[in-house]
Amino acid sequence: MAEVKHSYETVFIVSMNQGEEGIAALVTKFKDLIAAHGTVESVDEWGKRRLAYPIAKQAEGYYTLINFQSNPEFTAELDRIYKITDGILRSLIIKKDERKLKPQKAEEKAPAAEAAQASEEAPEAAE
Repeated sequence: MAEVKHSYETVFIVSMNQGEEGIAALVTKFKDLIAAHGTVESVDEWGKRRLAYPIAKQAEGYYTLINFQSNPEFTAELDRIYKITDGILRSLIIKKDERKLKPQKAEEKAPAAEAAQASEEAPEAAE
């Protein structure tokens, strides 16, 4: 049976109490974990940000966004690992709606196609 993969994005907040080395180690740990069970598309480290409200008596955290593809079963395991890892304040895993992703690509191509068609019609009108 073919392996089904879906696109996901995950955001996690690391406690600033971990220090720079601890934060880097946790980010690397999760990048490697996701890469081992799927395909990492992009990693966007937002860095140190102020939290909207205190979490565990902390006002700041280190935010990281990872876009990836994997099996649906892996997301449950990833969430479990987030919950048992010291230093992770919050995490969120979202499945991207692939139906909404594909039309956006078609819309991006449509203006370029219209411009090409308009430039082809312009020389004909000049003759």
